[in-house]
Amino acid sequence: MAKGKERQWLRHQAVGELDDTKIIDSLTGEKAIYKRRGELDPQLGSPLQKPKRLRLAVDVSGSMYRFNGVDGRLERSMEAACMVMEAFDNYEHKFKYDIIGHSGDGFNIALVNSDKVPKNNKERLEVLKIMHAHAQFCMSGDHTLEGTEHAIREIAKEEADEYFVIVLSDANLERYGIPPARFAEALTINPQVNAFTIFIGSLGDQAGRLQRTLPAGRAFIAMDTKEIPQILQQIFTSTMLSST
Repeated sequence: MAKGKERQWLRHQAVGELDDTKIIDSLTGEKAIYKRRGELDPQLGSPLQKPKRLRLAVDVSGSMYRFNGVDGRLERSMEAACMVMEAFDNYEHKFKYDIIGHSGDGFNIALVNSDKVPKNNKERLEVLKIMHAHAQFCMSGDHTLEGTEHAIREIAKEEADEYFVIVLSDANLERYGIPPARFAEALTINPQVNAFTIFIGSLGDQAGRLQRTLPAGRAFIAMDTKEIPQILQQIFTSTMLSST
């Protein structure tokens, strides 16, 4: 469903340019006989004029590889990426997506370009192999904040019906001295972009504590791959039902 507003003639206005179709009405004393250019909300169910835009920022840090044996976090990150690649296959006209990685090596590691998305299982597997190898050999460190902010800023530069940024993280921010309030700030730097995080790994109650301190509805926890499709559906549904 389209969310983007389209510029068109707004009729029945009290000020503006005289509407030729309202000339007769002016003789009867009608005041709303003008038209002007403006933005109009699309009608319910109207087709998309521009595709929706999604950027998936996946955690491929060293801790993802190191603690994969504990809770399967790297496998879950790879499976989430695979789900997105499969779900939007052949829907490029409606949903344009790309996938970037964040780790100790950087905050904008190109994995899937929106102009060249994987078209088959072999190409999707290559992306997953890159994610696995990167997590295994990257330097220690964390660029979750930089990756989140960069993804939000960059995606908003493109024309789209609606913007989504989903950040996958193992909730290991405490180790690098990143306060939850700073992450909350990163997720909300642009109100035009619907930004969310899914915690797919946690040592102890790390993810739960982080979720409770982030803005309501912005953070999810998925310790089982089966939960990820429902979370993605919830994210997209929540924005469609919102009035903003």
